[in-house]
Amino acid sequence: MPDRSEPERTPDGHHVVIDGRRWRATDPEIPDNLRQELVDELMSARRAVRAGEPDARTRVGDAKVALGERGHPWWEEPTDEAVAERARATIHALLRKRRGTTICPSDVARVIGGDDWRDLMPAMRDLADELAEAGTVVVTQRGEPVTAATARGPVRIGRGERFA
Repeated sequence: MPDRSEPERTPDGHHVVIDGRRWRATDPEIPDNLRQELVDELMSARRAVRAGEPDARTRVGDAKVALGERGHPWWEEPTDEAVAERARATIHALLRKRRGTTICPSDVARVIGGDDWRDLMPAMRDLADELAEAGTVVVTQRGEPVTAATARGPVRIGRGERFA
């Protein structure tokens, strides 16, 4: 029976050690349900790499950045650009995982913001509008397209016509 114990961690907790190699650990502040969705997407993307699917490596990259395993280190104070990069990756990974359903900007903020996720909501709404302008996503409220920055109340993010 395979060993299902947690891998060894470095003393600072920032890396796991597997077969003598250090790998960046997943951000421990990601809520369990969202972390599991991102891990599921990562595993699906890895299977797609083995199957030779054309966008598979992009999918792996997005999932790993969303999990904090690539990109700006999750334990360091992020720059605005680092937050935007991780948020874009998280949006893409969650939309792929949920296949056709929408996500809430708060899902993205919770993945990257830890306990302070509410502070990120204006930036998440601005990013959603930026991606909507590019056609990557569509921002909706009650099923109708809106601009996230001016909409009052909750909005949803779905796949746009240029979603890759």
